[in-house]
Amino acid sequence: MGEIISYREVEDKVLDIRGAKVILDRDVAALYGVETRDINKSVKNNPEKFPKDIS
Repeated sequence: MGEIISYREVEDKVLDIRGAKVILDRDVAALYGVETRDINKSVKNNPEKFPKDIS
């Protein structure tokens, strides 16, 4: 099992872009310790597991 990610570490990755709170795919990948392409594949292959507005 990986290390526990602190709330502050996640909070630091959240950006406010045009009034929307977002986390870039590269930052999600870094938090989970995987490649960005793996995050993108997961979203593409399992859209029901992610919010509708994720892309």
